[in-house]
Formats: sequence, C-alpha cells, structure tokens
Amino acid sequence: MDFTVSLEHEMMKKTIVEFTNKEIKPGAAERDESEEFSLDIFNKMAVLELAGIPWPEDYGGAGGDYLSYIMAVEEISKVDASAGITLSTHTSLCSWPIYEYGTEEQKQKYLVPLAQGKKLGAFGLTESSAGSDVGGMQTTAVLDGDYYVINGCKQFISNAGYAETYVIFAYTDKSKKTRGISAFILEKDMPGFTFGKKEKKLGIRSSATGELIFDNVRLPKENLLGSEGDGFKIAMATLDGGRTGVAAQALGIATGAYEEAKKYAKVREQFNQSIANFQAISFKLADMATKIDAARLMTYRAAFLKDKKLPYAKESAMSKLYASDVAMEVTVEAVQVLGGYGFTRDFPLERFMRDAKVTQIYEGTNEIHRLVIGRYILAED
Repeated sequence: MDFTVSLEHEMMKKTIVEFTNKEIKPGAAERDESEEFSLDIFNKMAVLELAGIPWPEDYGGAGGDYLSYIMAVEEISKVDASAGITLSTHTSLCSWPIYEYGTEEQKQKYLVPLAQGKKLGAFGLTESSAGSDVGGMQTTAVLDGDYYVINGCKQFISNAGYAETYVIFAYTDKSKKTRGISAFILEKDMPGFTFGKKEKKLGIRSSATGELIFDNVRLPKENLLGSEGDGFKIAMATLDGGRTGVAAQALGIATGAYEEAKKYAKVREQFNQSIANFQAISFKLADMATKIDAARLMTYRAAFLKDKKLPYAKESAMSKLYASDVAMEVTVEAVQVLGGYGFTRDFPLERFMRDAKVTQIYEGTNEIHRLVIGRYILAED
C-alpha cells in the first residue's frame, strides 16, 4: 500500500501553487468583497490546461488523471474557494457527464471546447422544490417533432450566466417519477433560455450562483444526453464524482486556514513568548493537522478508486462528508487562534470560515450523505 503521490503529481502541484500565488491569491479578498466573478481567472486556468486535466488529449484535455484534477481543486481552494468551485463545477458536473454519456458528436461539439477551456460549463439540477428530493423537480421537456420544448427554472446554479454549456435535467415523463427524468445539453444563447436572480451569499461570494429560466426553449433532440429516462442515473453518477470535487475544495479551505493560523501563532507574542508555545494553541493546531491529513487520505482514496474504475460512490460520499465537516471545524478554530484579528478582514480566516459552510450543503447536504453512506454499509455482508 503506497501513500505517496508520483513525481508527476508533485511537479504538477508545484506548478499550480506557483500559479495560484501569482494569479489567484492577489485580489481574492477584493473579489469576495465586491462579489465579482472573474472569467479572466478561468481563462488563465485554461492556459495552464487545468480546465481539461482528466480528459484525453483526443478530446482537448491534458491527458491526466482524476487525482491530478482533485489536487488542482485543492490547491486553488487554499487561496480562493470560489475559484475552486468554478473549476469543480466545470469539470465534475458539466464535462464529466458529456464524456461518460455523450455521443461522439456531442463530445466533439461540447466536450472539446470545455476541455480546452474555450467554454465554461455548468450543471442544472436543483430547483426551489427539488433539492435533496430530485423527484420534486418541475422542469419539463416535451418532444415536438425534432425538438424538445423545455420549460421550468433551476436555482442555486454555480457558474450561472457565465457558462456557455449547461447540462440540465427535466421530466420527459412525469408519470414514471425519477425514471422519467432525462438529461440535456443546452447552450447559453438559445432563444428562451435566460438568467434570473443572482444569489447574495454568506460565502464563495466571487462564485456566480443564480437561476436558469427556460421559457419554451426549443432544443434539438440530438442534445438529449443518453436516452430518455436516463437523467436520474446520469445525475446521481455525476454527483458521485462531484462530491469528491467538493471534498477537495473543503480540504483546500481547511488547509489554507490551518496554514494561516500556524504562521500567525509562530509570530504572535503574548506574555513574552510566541502563542504557539502555549498548549492551548499547539493542541488546536495538532487537531487541525490530524483532521486535515485524514480528510486528504479519504479524498485521495476516492479519486484513486475512480481512476482505477473501481466502485467509489460510498468513499466519495464519505470524503465529502468528512472533509466538509473538517473544513468547518478547522476554520472556526483558526479564527479563534487569531482572536480579534481573525474576526477582521485584515486576514483571510473569516472568508475561509464563511466559504467552508457551503461545503456541508451543496452537492448533497451532509445529512443526505449520512443517509447514502448508511445505505451502502447496511447493504454490505
């Protein structure tokens, strides 16, 4: 059993760290303050081939593996969780289902520009009436000759308004319940496809989150992803990978907060010595480091299993559940290490703490993940 990563992974990580420190970390606080989504940052990721890390070169990708992609999301999220979820949504939620379920024509038309970073991707599943209960969605797609006519609304969609390619889900036969859900590929400028409310959020404020509105959108039937009725299966399989992406984001947030707290504790003096010398502080740092290490092992294991094409749904859910809880715990304690300074915007800890909360909520709440994990373990011999 080998717990080390390859030299190639280490070299890639070094490159990404240099990139994030130069291109993403500067201005992260200002973007958070102004709630500014930066398409320029995504374009710079594309130049570094981050937009298509796990996809074959034949489809415009970098020919890497899923672990490489997970490590990229982790490193980016250490300095800016909003940029991390932009990449995670683009790769795990939009590009992956097209790669896995798309026809060759769909892959050439949609996956190639996504992998090259020429287009940004998004994923539309959640609605006001359909969060954890996917079957509660109201969006419909009715076949009319050579077109599907789509009506409905999606909510809380990452990259909304900026993405050019959207994988969305709608009922083609509501009488079949979840077996009547189908998946589709939409383009931003299609007539009848508009954007509604932009969400004002506690955290990840420089990530675009908004509504997708479909008003008699006429979609060519060749934009059906998979077959009619495959939508629920496609959505659940996509979320299995997406959860590992969120785990990586949470892991990055926690690590960034821990490193800031450790650095501060070493230089901050009280009672004529560094506060890192006090057991109360060193124990906090020890607990942070231990939990982060455990979360990283779980997250990398899920990515490893996916790369080996082994079952990984349970491990993915576990990694997301644990890493997101760790992110919340670590950021709260990191703020505490800095005391009053941690509560101010002079340091990034308060932003990390705000950003961490959503990792316990999206891509399935942690309550849902406990339910998923429980079903898997109870089904085991």
